[in-house]
Amino acid sequence: MTQNFANAGVFLVQTFFGIYFILTMLRFLMQVSRADYYNPICQAIVKITDPAIRPLRKILPTVRNVDFATFTVAFLVQIIAVGLVMALKGGPLFMPLYIPWVLLGQFSTILDIYFFALLIMVIASWIAPFSANPALTLVHQLTEPICTPARKLLPPMGGMDFSIILVFVAITLIDSYLVVEPIAQLLGVPRGIILGL
Repeated sequence: MTQNFANAGVFLVQTFFGIYFILTMLRFLMQVSRADYYNPICQAIVKITDPAIRPLRKILPTVRNVDFATFTVAFLVQIIAVGLVMALKGGPLFMPLYIPWVLLGQFSTILDIYFFALLIMVIASWIAPFSANPALTLVHQLTEPICTPARKLLPPMGGMDFSIILVFVAITLIDSYLVVEPIAQLLGVPRGIILGL
């Protein structure tokens, strides 16, 4: 019975902290990609995350569209969640090893966001190619900074943009073979603890 309560606690922590973590990472990427602030989805994300981020803005600046305050809030949300989950599972509330775990999780989450955004973009290009839906506009703005360099390597041919395949391949290589998975194994990251890993 106690184990069931602990598992329920883990589920709740991972769900609520996970949603907020993803929203802060989305906001971070929105600022990196200079997404349209007036998009209603962007405004909703900013309103939800602003109370936690605004105090850190006085200390941590934004440099070349990289918002260190937002990145730090995402880090803190994830590290608190990891500490709570580990404590519920009978582990220590904090260990220095949690820091690289969380940083790796943040990097992996960025790759996941890009991967699913590209997938949505590909599906939307078949179903609603000329849609002005705010969600599709945001997806396009998020993915444009990583698709533009790929288009220089593989320009559109016959009206078809194959550069997205290059981006998918690069994300998969970085995530599964070259960076994230090998480092996660090296650090001994337990499965199901860190969002994105």
